[in-house]
Amino acid sequence: MSYPSHLLRSTLVLLAALFLPGAALGAELSGTVVDPTGWPVPHASVLLSRAGAVTATTKTDAVGHFDFTKLETGQYELRVAVPGFRSAVARVEVETDEARHVTILLHVSAIAESVVVSAAHVDRPLSRTPDSVTVIDADDLRVRQIETVSDVLRLVPGLTVTQGGGRGSVASLFPRGGESNFTLVMIDGVRVNTFGGGFDFAHLPVANIERIEVVRGAQSALYGSDAIGTVVQIITYRSGPPRTSGLVEGGGFGTTRAAGSVTGSQGPWSWSAAGERLATDGFTGVAPSIGERVTNDDYQRNDASFSFGWDGGRNILIRGFGRLSSFERGFPGPFGSDPLGNVAAIDTVSRGKNDVRLFSFNAAFPWNARITQHLQVSLSDLDGTFTSPFGTSESESRRVTVRGQADVVIWSNLGLSIGSELHREGAESTFITGPDAGRVPVERRVAGAFGEMRYEAGDRLYVTAGVRVEQIRRDALLPDPNAFAPRPTFAAESFVSANPKLSVAYFLKPDTQRERHWTRLHGSVGTGIRPPDAFEIAFTDNPSLKPERNRSVDVGIEQTFGGGALVIDATGFFNRYDDLIVAVGQSLRDASQFRTDNISNARARGLELAASARTPWGLEAAVTYTWLDTEILAVDRLSDEAPTPFQVGEALLRRPRHQGALDLVYQQGSVTAFGQFVTRGQSLDVEPSFGAFGGLFTNSGYGVVNLGGTFTVRKGLDLFARITNLLDRPYEEAFGFPALGRSALIGMRVATGR
Repeated sequence: MSYPSHLLRSTLVLLAALFLPGAALGAELSGTVVDPTGWPVPHASVLLSRAGAVTATTKTDAVGHFDFTKLETGQYELRVAVPGFRSAVARVEVETDEARHVTILLHVSAIAESVVVSAAHVDRPLSRTPDSVTVIDADDLRVRQIETVSDVLRLVPGLTVTQGGGRGSVASLFPRGGESNFTLVMIDGVRVNTFGGGFDFAHLPVANIERIEVVRGAQSALYGSDAIGTVVQIITYRSGPPRTSGLVEGGGFGTTRAAGSVTGSQGPWSWSAAGERLATDGFTGVAPSIGERVTNDDYQRNDASFSFGWDGGRNILIRGFGRLSSFERGFPGPFGSDPLGNVAAIDTVSRGKNDVRLFSFNAAFPWNARITQHLQVSLSDLDGTFTSPFGTSESESRRVTVRGQADVVIWSNLGLSIGSELHREGAESTFITGPDAGRVPVERRVAGAFGEMRYEAGDRLYVTAGVRVEQIRRDALLPDPNAFAPRPTFAAESFVSANPKLSVAYFLKPDTQRERHWTRLHGSVGTGIRPPDAFEIAFTDNPSLKPERNRSVDVGIEQTFGGGALVIDATGFFNRYDDLIVAVGQSLRDASQFRTDNISNARARGLELAASARTPWGLEAAVTYTWLDTEILAVDRLSDEAPTPFQVGEALLRRPRHQGALDLVYQQGSVTAFGQFVTRGQSLDVEPSFGAFGGLFTNSGYGVVNLGGTFTVRKGLDLFARITNLLDRPYEEAFGFPALGRSALIGMRVATGR
């Protein structure tokens, strides 16, 4: 059956399910959530799961009561997600027309339960997810006064965030030693990477974010192209009790920020909307390298988003999502470290302006009691304009995605997901031209089919295994005889890539003995790919560039102490990167006949340590440390040569061997305070003005202290303040581009509802 025919058939079934009467499902499961003292817990999230997948969530009311109705006959598991607490799993068997009631007791825990949507094809409880996953929820963002997503990712083990200056400057994420375009980024299931995997983390605000999920390791078995190293997914508020919030703040470097959001539900309908504006002057002091005052470091960002949903009962769901973002920034160029004296003046002309549009429509409906169908259509589009002393250039990256998936409950401990996905993506640029010197698009189609099985052996062994097969077809591309290095005509080219993945978790004790004490072993192995980007395709004479590849392995252990109040996780990982695309150059002529080719290789290995603790008297502490060892390997067919200017055995750029963070939060009554110490060792970097052509240099490490606090005047009104870079230490995450010095900000937050 063709994809359009399948989509039409599924749509007709959905419409029939919406408007034709269905049989009532009679089982009911209700209960009460209580804290360690026996008091009811209001507004707690309750997760209902079956066959390893979360099938429904709800919140407790003012007296701690919850209720699930119209359930199918079978075995279910109940878990509760409350910051700072955890519960034992409640397993309940329900029959048709039966009503069951349970009481769930919470206990203090350093790690709370959560829904994870990014580590499998179905929603799963965090405690049953075998992958290396970090979940950052809205409370984490609020108490730490996080401004952008890149700020909080600095606290995640295994990730290196490198920003070339102050707010709005290019922020790159290097996952477990991978490249900066090795991370797939999604917002509510919509891919936001540009054509070829690139993404700038500087422009992601936190307004209306419910949680951020980070899944480390190759994930192409789940998501296909671009999920070669890590997946970062942002989940926004979509439903729940009516809630509004607003925030205003201002402070150092001429920075102002205002944000607001509204979320709610009424009957079967749910909705949310959010907006944020940020403006800053940036650094306006004197550049140390040239003695000139810095201008053109300003930044402005405007964001708006909305979502809506309809729950028709009988497991029928419809959701829509949209996001509009616009940001503009000046680029003064490097004005910090200048080892060769190449910086002559501040660039007062260069500016970039970008507009981002995201839209999606999702539907879910049951075929029967065991099979649920999901459909998704999404659109992403990014337009950019860059003005420099040499003129103005434009760029565009766009993607349309159609996805269908079926989830099957085979047995109570075995689930299956199968489906297919089609991307149609393209990119254009002023610099990508054809025979008449006019712009020509670079376009391709990615068609994938996937399958995944989830198995639970008793309550101790959890296994997820999947595979995805993709056909990546690049359209024919016109020649460019006018370029400095002419491009020949490229005929259409196709590649087929199969990417498997296996994840396993094993508890040493059965569930009945690990309510507060557990030892969990976990590991995963998988592969990932990243197809070439538009410039890699357009500026080569190689008609057959292949996707870059990664083979990824990790193994870890999670151990609790003190009744769950302290959790320590240690994970070792190894990544082998092959078929990396590099310029061939004269020294590598014996390796390839083309100007660029898939001939480079590298590897990364490391250790991630994370410890989280929570006390009954309001103190939370988290410590993370990452040891990373990277190495450039010899290119294909040459045993002792690496791409210029590197040598075999050297470390990869901007990957520090040591980095870590200490994160403290104290909450008591109306006072909340936080403190952070983020540190990073030295790393290899390039000359700031001419890049690798200017040579390689060592960028010094640094340590930064941030402090802040919030005072609740009354319910729904908070006053807050924070100081970043408290000790005013000069440092550069990207060599030659100074980070901001000490800065103080104060603000006010108002909220109604829950």
